[in-house]
Amino acid sequence: MSQIYSQILGQQMRMEQRLTPQLIQSMAILQKPVADLEAYIEQALENNAALEIEEPESPDDQTRSGAPPEPPSAVSSDEDGGFARLERFTRDFRDYDLDGIESRPPAMRRSSFSGERDPKMGAMANTAGRSAGLHELLLNQWALLDLIPDVRRAGELLINQLDPDGYLRVRLEELLDRAKPPVSLDDLTHALREVHRLEPTGIGARDVVECLLLQLDALPGDNRIERTLIEKHLLDIANNRLPAVSKATGYSIGEINEAIKAFRSTICLHPGYLVGDRSVPHIRPDVIVEYGDSGGGIDVRLARGNLPKLRIRPEVAALAKSRSNGKEERAFARKHLEEATALIDAVHFRQSRLLEVALAVAEIQHDFFDVGPEGLKVCLMSDLADQLGCDPSTISRTVADKYMQTPRGIYPLRYFFTGGMETDDGQSVGWDRVKTRVRELIEAEDRKSPLNDDRIAEVLKKEGTAISRRTVAKYRQQLNIPAARQRREY
Repeated sequence: MSQIYSQILGQQMRMEQRLTPQLIQSMAILQKPVADLEAYIEQALENNAALEIEEPESPDDQTRSGAPPEPPSAVSSDEDGGFARLERFTRDFRDYDLDGIESRPPAMRRSSFSGERDPKMGAMANTAGRSAGLHELLLNQWALLDLIPDVRRAGELLINQLDPDGYLRVRLEELLDRAKPPVSLDDLTHALREVHRLEPTGIGARDVVECLLLQLDALPGDNRIERTLIEKHLLDIANNRLPAVSKATGYSIGEINEAIKAFRSTICLHPGYLVGDRSVPHIRPDVIVEYGDSGGGIDVRLARGNLPKLRIRPEVAALAKSRSNGKEERAFARKHLEEATALIDAVHFRQSRLLEVALAVAEIQHDFFDVGPEGLKVCLMSDLADQLGCDPSTISRTVADKYMQTPRGIYPLRYFFTGGMETDDGQSVGWDRVKTRVRELIEAEDRKSPLNDDRIAEVLKKEGTAISRRTVAKYRQQLNIPAARQRREY
């Protein structure tokens, strides 16, 4: 049987979806928080000759020109077709399946401010100095001790092996192979005893019991009860089995309670965390929600960093169109012009989409601003996407790493998207409202006879919220509330 192979040229028409560089950039800008957006735009201003920030007009200039001030959410451009491009971006986000696609531009350095004085350098000069870390603090103390060279090198090795919480979770025998030049086990043991004398007390402990005993030894007075509890009954105390501890030690429950209160108030479980700056990072809100001046309703607006007024430099636009310039100059201008236009479109799309989502969330969760978390209603991203005519992945990217400043504090935008259930009377109740009710029931309970998960589920069922005991246990654990046996007071 013969086989004949041939090549035939033909034309075929087909449709396919592709992610253009402009769409990838728009997705990346959409999911950036306000601080990252400012840094990204600042880098673009440094690298793109066609991009600039439109300086706001002074009130006198506006009065002389007779033109009303431009709304803060508008983005200006000298190119025509801005609305058409915005519609195109909206259509592309709706048509493309963007779930699972992560496209972020590489990290870029922030540019320096051009002028007589760099404000960033001034801010750095006025910033408080970095506090010493744990290892740096311990090595400074270690340098002041009078030790033989072998023990000094062994102690430096131990200090460098400590975890951030101050524990030594590596066996001394394992450190013998890491020491260069080598040290002996006796030197490591001697050095560990000296490390235990450093501040904060409890540093270098190999387990929780040793950490607590090191701190207990540094306290004045008679601590025999505390030592007995820590050495032999720490697990029973953690599980609130005080009657068993009382029976085993012969101490009364009152004495045991007083001892527990004493060492809980003076002993730290993670002494390493007492050193260094562990402050919470600063959060900048992307959306601000405030009560209206008239007292009726709320006002929703974007934070200032979300509203950069970008525009095309007229001289670069003229350079791209002028025939008097060389081919390379026109190509350079056109390239920068296209990149600047795409960036302005992406920022404009981000502004409109973020404000649109924030307005919808504020309308759905209006009761939250009045009564708090118990006022949260069921709000799903899929439902909001149908309402706004976009894909749920667009909503997810819009709220990613974004925060909303409300009259009740600053919350992540994702916080307002929650599932829920319907009560017996047909009312929609969010899961956060159920969690809040679980917390309220536990806070109001009798500590000598605390409510277990079954009893909490029964109370909620009588109130019209039928959930299982397992769901109550899950919410209680999410709220970091121990079980009833551990909450009981003797």
